[in-house]
Amino acid sequence: MAPIRMIYLILAIWGAVHPMIYFIRWFNENGYDILVMVDAWHVNNAASGLVWDLTIAAIALTVWIISEVSVRRNWLALIAIPATFGIGVSCGLPLYLFLRSRPVT
Repeated sequence: MAPIRMIYLILAIWGAVHPMIYFIRWFNENGYDILVMVDAWHVNNAASGLVWDLTIAAIALTVWIISEVSVRRNWLALIAIPATFGIGVSCGLPLYLFLRSRPVT
């Protein structure tokens, strides 16, 4: 595996695990209600700004993935979309870059 692919893979794993630690801690302290978590994301203007920043980045990444997959026919790369919205951009972007950079057969 090329070194850059290894870096992308490590970043995708880190981007999945590290934020999830905080989410799990939060759920354990506040209950497993996603609507309460969404309210917490908008506790102040700084948090709301960050939520919108990440949401726009996730949408842009999704558009990029779909447009490239439609040309490259790398269907496996579509898995980065649910990773982006289910885990976060910190996982979805490096995962997509990892999948996109695989050798062409």
